[in-house]
Amino acid sequence: MERESSLLYITPLIFNGVIVVDYAKCSEKLVSILGLKNEPVAVKLYKKGEPLPTEYPLPEKNIRHCQSIMRARKGECLLVPANKHACPVGGSALGLIPTPEKVVQGTFHYTLGMYDSEEAARHTIEVRPALEPESIGATLVCPLSKTKYEPDVIVVVGTPEQIYWLMPAAATYMEGGRVNISTASFQASCADSTILPFTTGAPNISMGCYGCRKATDIAPEEMLMGLPASSLERTVGILEKLNEKAIPSCRGQSKA
Repeated sequence: MERESSLLYITPLIFNGVIVVDYAKCSEKLVSILGLKNEPVAVKLYKKGEPLPTEYPLPEKNIRHCQSIMRARKGECLLVPANKHACPVGGSALGLIPTPEKVVQGTFHYTLGMYDSEEAARHTIEVRPALEPESIGATLVCPLSKTKYEPDVIVVVGTPEQIYWLMPAAATYMEGGRVNISTASFQASCADSTILPFTTGAPNISMGCYGCRKATDIAPEEMLMGLPASSLERTVGILEKLNEKAIPSCRGQSKA
């Protein structure tokens, strides 16, 4: 695919004649233009049986996918094998483990008081985005600036206003049109922000979920957006274009 040089303002890095993504510069641009409190997070999904890197720490105890993302946005890199994933709902959606029977039948989510019946909860699991059971061996998360691997998905945690500007940069600036968002009361970090961008190649937004709001430090005013890592440079380039006029004008800021 040809690079859209008119939109890509980031000078590409070249090693041995191969153009690579400058993740640190992309992170810097996203944080500064959007005004993010924390860095975007680079997520990589390792297929089961694929060799895992040895240079990244494992969590000291089992951890949820949402917890690993919230820790990564503050600076940590974490390699989380299947046996280190604490949440059976997120772990099964990510293809790390089989889906527990209580989750399949709707019992688990019904008992949390989020659905009127087990049938409603069961239907949510039936239609959720999910990878093939036990097809993934581990997840790796890092703050975007520290990324030394090729990620699959970039997850951004921010306010609605910040996510608002990221969406046209990722989806509508070039082609126009509208964006279809898929979300639910559960699985904001895993299904909505990681799996959907990974499987569809399109960005997706989540307002957060029961699990991540209970188990992490995500603020009440924050939400999430996931985008395929393959679109990162293009998105950042367009965001810079938006920052020439639209963003400062809407925010009531003047551009020198």
